[in-house]
Amino acid sequence: MTQHIGAIALVVRDYDEAIAWYRDVLGFDLVEDTQMGQGKRWVVVAPPGAPQTRLLLARPDGDAQRAAIGNQTGGRVFLFLETTDFARDFAAMTARGVRFREAPRHEPYGTVAVFEDLYGNAWDLLQRATPASDP
Repeated sequence: MTQHIGAIALVVRDYDEAIAWYRDVLGFDLVEDTQMGQGKRWVVVAPPGAPQTRLLLARPDGDAQRAAIGNQTGGRVFLFLETTDFARDFAAMTARGVRFREAPRHEPYGTVAVFEDLYGNAWDLLQRATPASDP
């Protein structure tokens, strides 16, 4: 039996605002945008060529979810965007206005820099020292 994480829900303030940022600034593909009725949508984005794990952009349902926007993990790095060309992606993301919290650094596991999405969630841009093997 094979399993994988198909989507991770990310609470966003506004669908269109989030789509624009993830597509135009981060360079993700808009995989799906389906109307669900009553103002709800099923909105999925993913890095170009990502075959499995995607982000489900979800508007908050209530005050508790609204309060979590930008702080879904209490300030810890939330998501890890892996790349095979750190220098290229760091330069492109910086040019498109992505806010990096730190300069790139080299760790035993690879080259990494923490950046923020449009709501302030912390992400790692990461190029592994040894590429992860595919399942």
